[in-house]
Amino acid sequence: MQPRNCDCHDQKPDLAAGPIARRDFFRLGIGGALSLALASRMTSSLFAEDGKKGNEKYDKPPAAITPKAKSVILLWMDGGPSQMDTWDPKGGVNGGSLKKVKTKIDGCEFTEPLAPLADLADRMAIVRSMTSREGNHQRARYYLHTGYPPTGTLKHPSMGAVASLKKQRADLDLPHFVSINNPSFGAGFLGVSYGPFVIQDPSRPPDNVAYAAGIDAERFDRRLRLLEKADAAFAASRGGVMTDGKDAIYEKSVKLMRSPLLKAFDISEEGESVKRGYGIGDGEGGSDKKGNAQKAGQRGDRFGEGVLMARRLVEVGVPFVEVTLGGWDTHQDNFNRVTGLCGSLGPAFAALIRDLEDRGLLESTLVMCMGEFGRTPRINENDGRDHFPGCFSVAMAGGGVRGGQVIGATSDDGTSVAKDPWAVPDLIATVCTAMGIDHTEWFQTPVGRPIQIANKGRVIEKLLA
Repeated sequence: MQPRNCDCHDQKPDLAAGPIARRDFFRLGIGGALSLALASRMTSSLFAEDGKKGNEKYDKPPAAITPKAKSVILLWMDGGPSQMDTWDPKGGVNGGSLKKVKTKIDGCEFTEPLAPLADLADRMAIVRSMTSREGNHQRARYYLHTGYPPTGTLKHPSMGAVASLKKQRADLDLPHFVSINNPSFGAGFLGVSYGPFVIQDPSRPPDNVAYAAGIDAERFDRRLRLLEKADAAFAASRGGVMTDGKDAIYEKSVKLMRSPLLKAFDISEEGESVKRGYGIGDGEGGSDKKGNAQKAGQRGDRFGEGVLMARRLVEVGVPFVEVTLGGWDTHQDNFNRVTGLCGSLGPAFAALIRDLEDRGLLESTLVMCMGEFGRTPRINENDGRDHFPGCFSVAMAGGGVRGGQVIGATSDDGTSVAKDPWAVPDLIATVCTAMGIDHTEWFQTPVGRPIQIANKGRVIEKLLA
């Protein structure tokens, strides 16, 4: 099968899929509130226990696997990272100019720019045999986040949104799905309540969470009571459905403003040695406020800051955090650009594994690193690599992942999967199983269409302990 036509323009995620920007958490209009209210009322039926069954071989997750992941940190490599210049290096004409380094996995090598992770490979599993048909950035991003290719008007929920719904905690005042450096994909037909809370600048806490100038807690409470009276009068004349959603957003916003857990967003509390461990301010690379790679020596490292913030958020119980490092669409100057990008990825990923392990959180936190597809084995005339969904890699650690192994293999020239091919829905099913979410459960969409969480995916059983 041939991949779908590539679109070399680096499109951004579809904001209609449901992300919640920080200011929107406080400023949703009546239209958004109404959709939230409707979605909230339908939530109990979205996962009907008596929903339609699919193919019997997908009906139940493996009983032998004990879910261990309470949280997921997704390190999203936006643009499509070259598998052959990171996790699956090759020799010969397709291998490129980057040297290889041995790892703690027998017979497994990474490229030299990822050397900080070589000594931690015994905690990691590398799936080298992922395959897809989606070679267009936007379609592939959607597919990797939801397990479904985009179709017409139906918006599928992303992994983060499903985790936000299924791992709800009444005692957690923070958003359950946080996306750092990028809006990510949202909750689709589940409703905006389960979409991502977006942090565009992880170097500082969220905006709009402090009282306005001249307003103290007492005056703020008086204003809330006045608002409640106005809303009650409106609901009495029009029906509560038009205010339910807005009330839910206000309630969440006020809880967030007053939560002692809000400090989890503040990485300034971390020591300078911890920050340097994540590659923050070390002059070796970095990324700008959109997650795009910077040259060495430029201010800050938004990716490292985002990864450090992610660790702080899962430490207080946030179920799903995504951190983006952009710039991987390397049609030109692939090898220099990959080296620079790995200057941000390697230290931050390695520090995260060590930090989680030292804090006793690695076993309960699933960390995965991936992009929307791989890059071509053939090096083009611009010393770059083009879109290649046929083979790509995913690196994982923690959360019940059995470390120290490589799953699947590609051919010697990197042009095809040679062993154990795995599809995107399989990866989604595996993440769900690691979190204790039944990936075989069925959604009922607002129009009554049954849709399975993981699109009939198979669990990659050898990946999980």
